[in-house]
Amino acid sequence: MTKFKQAILNGIPKQMPEKNNLDLNLSHAPKRKDILTKDEKKLAIRNALRYFPKSMHSTLAVEFLDELKKYGRIYMYRFMPKYKIKARNIEEYPYKSKEAAAIQLMISNNLDNDIAQHPQELITYGGNGSVFQNWAQYLLCMKYLATMTDEQTLVIYSGHPVGLFPSNQNSPRVVISNGMMIPNYSKTDDWERFNALGVTQFGQMTAGSYMYIGPQGIVHGTNITVLNAARKIDSNAKDLSGKIFVTAGLGGMSGAQPKAAVIAKGICIVAEINSKATYKRHEQGWVDEVYDDLDNLLDRAIVAKENKEAVSLAYNGNIVDLWERIVERNISIDIGSDQTSLHNPWAGGYYPADLSLEQSNKLMSENPEKFKLLVKKTLIRHTEAINKLCKKGMFFFDYGNAFLLESSRAGANILDENNNFIYPSYVQDIMGPLCFDYGFGPFRWVCSSNNKEDLEKTDNIACEVLEEMLKTSPDEIKLQLQDNINWIKSAKKNKLVVGSKARILYADSQGRINIALAFNKAIKDGKISAPIILGRDHHDVSGTDSPYRETSNIYDGSQFTSDMAIQNVIGDSFRGATWVSIHNGGGVGWGEVINGGFGMMIDGSKESNTKIKSMLHWDVNNGIARRSWAQNKEAIFAIKREMRINKDLKVTIPNIADESIINNLNI
Repeated sequence: MTKFKQAILNGIPKQMPEKNNLDLNLSHAPKRKDILTKDEKKLAIRNALRYFPKSMHSTLAVEFLDELKKYGRIYMYRFMPKYKIKARNIEEYPYKSKEAAAIQLMISNNLDNDIAQHPQELITYGGNGSVFQNWAQYLLCMKYLATMTDEQTLVIYSGHPVGLFPSNQNSPRVVISNGMMIPNYSKTDDWERFNALGVTQFGQMTAGSYMYIGPQGIVHGTNITVLNAARKIDSNAKDLSGKIFVTAGLGGMSGAQPKAAVIAKGICIVAEINSKATYKRHEQGWVDEVYDDLDNLLDRAIVAKENKEAVSLAYNGNIVDLWERIVERNISIDIGSDQTSLHNPWAGGYYPADLSLEQSNKLMSENPEKFKLLVKKTLIRHTEAINKLCKKGMFFFDYGNAFLLESSRAGANILDENNNFIYPSYVQDIMGPLCFDYGFGPFRWVCSSNNKEDLEKTDNIACEVLEEMLKTSPDEIKLQLQDNINWIKSAKKNKLVVGSKARILYADSQGRINIALAFNKAIKDGKISAPIILGRDHHDVSGTDSPYRETSNIYDGSQFTSDMAIQNVIGDSFRGATWVSIHNGGGVGWGEVINGGFGMMIDGSKESNTKIKSMLHWDVNNGIARRSWAQNKEAIFAIKREMRINKDLKVTIPNIADESIINNLNI
């Protein structure tokens, strides 16, 4: 047995390990605010000690108190594993259930130093998107996964492995819930308090459901979005050539926007205040050039526009300084957006102007109210600059990390006379009607062999499937199919892989099913060497109820309900998912969204074929049915088409009221 396998099987050590030093070359989570009372701090330490034998308690109690004082959380740094955490070949993990080994692989990928935003705090992305709350949970979870059988299910409460429960082969191997608070206890400070107590976490969806595939996952959605944004301002635009796209955020949301813009042949200017995040993305090739001087950067952008270069330029500083300097110099910008983690505005997702990162982090923990006030003032400045540029012709959209929402709450001039946002969410204007309502969303897969040859084979298979579908597809979805064929053909060239050998593309239910069935056949025939893990992002058709993002193009009032996400995860669980997850929070923040997710391992078997047809069909069409009932004409078209294809599907179709009848009522 390898040392790595033995380390996994050891779980939480029986003897006290040596203390670990923090790696200062890595990005670390900011200190969280001191919100617990003295009695609550005692409770937090009492809760943390539950994972360890009593012989360790006297030492660990002092150590955990120190962590709580120093960081605002108990991370249990002493128990960080000595081995490198990364996605490996599935056979390198100890297991009795291969499905459980697949989940170990996915957890490992989420916590890879090259992928995770704050790896030693177990935060994958978004400033607070956690895989686990502490290292004891990681060790215990990995041991459970290594020892469980296909007759057991592991239950995870907000990172805490509750235990293995008897089930059966057809049950999910893992069921995850994150942050599922009683509604009256789902405000931002509630997260701070209960997370500090060690009883809940913000899973951010693909972080806490083990389905993150690095920046590539966000790149594709961003690529599709900016392509369609270009078409909004120029109907003849095939791409972003000669256009400047300005945005922010290279850390929390992975640096996807500059890469996506370059793939779309445009010029991207992106600001990031955390230099470690900036240079990490530069080293990985996700951003081409880095500048500390704004004027040098903007001069370079003007030259790039004249030459129609495809290039990404990063400003190592605050986004507001960038926007305001663009205004001062009267530079024409084509498209603007924002991808800072504004769903997490008070704890490291967004930073105030005129303060360094270090000063901001210090203020955040020592004087959170002043920090909050400065963030709000910065958001007002941020909005003022954008408003000025939009009056000169810039097309601006919110990419869905709560810029519009938090700017409005800060008092910025961003609402019209009817109290609606003056700028659209990217879902309202682009992704909802063009993709989600037709069933197109972020389908992803991971090659468990961790073999690039297997990944290339899957790329070819997926491309062949989509090209075949294009021949007979209705006109309404031809553009979506063609965009994704172009994407998959250039995927290898664009060097999108960071961590596990994974891919993502947008597909509807038929596309996802057909691709997955083709993968399963290739595994059965030995053309692909190992099982494949299927999944998706949260920002999809069916798994997420989010009134300011994924369901923002639903206008019947149900955008504030979460039946769809709850039904989604329940339905996935008995139709063949390997694991399922449900989360409070995600891309727009704690208390603002409910996310349902899944993972499914396919191994070339007949059983996998059955699961693919059943689960992937439901996972998409649940959302189309809800969007259809909301009277979205694209979704009505899509669900009617699906009912013609699948005779067992019977969905209630809305009868749309004549507006003249409604308007003539004496109300």
